[in-house]
Amino acid sequence: MKNYFILTSVFLGSSMLAIDGRISSHSDAHKRGNSPAGPVGKISIVIDKSDYELSVYDEKGWYATYPVVFGNPSLDDKKVQGDKNTPEGKFSIAAKRVHEKWCRFLSLDYPTPDDIEKFNKRKEKGEIPANASIGGGIGIHGTWPHEDFVVDRFNNWTLGCISMKNEHVTEIYQFTGVGTKVTIKK
Repeated sequence: MKNYFILTSVFLGSSMLAIDGRISSHSDAHKRGNSPAGPVGKISIVIDKSDYELSVYDEKGWYATYPVVFGNPSLDDKKVQGDKNTPEGKFSIAAKRVHEKWCRFLSLDYPTPDDIEKFNKRKEKGEIPANASIGGGIGIHGTWPHEDFVVDRFNNWTLGCISMKNEHVTEIYQFTGVGTKVTIKK
């Protein structure tokens, strides 16, 4: 397990993340050339659970990286409904909407046929209870109003979703369409 700790810069007022000796800013998005025009052409999203990052790629390559948090601090793959784990694998954005609690919601097509197969194999091996459910309702969304600090503090609070700062989820909501490919890895 990686050791995480927050360093606060008194002069800059920004949070920094140290992961295995590497330090990177976690509080702000990082973008290619700060282009106000947004990404070019078709995009894809890669979410790296171990680095707490959501990266957007477009036709030119890397476009931007945003800090995110998840459900369970263990960062394990989702096994059953209610385990608060974020699933790993390849997904697509199935729907998107303005959300009454979490600013914006980009719904993933979880569970996919691959997820169902993985779930059934775990049942057969006895890794999960025979009466367990696979769950659903996984997506990318913002935080409660005025609570973006949970992302800066690595507070994994969701039930398995990916949570971003409201400003960031509003930004990606604008250029992320239904069908956008999303990869979640550890």
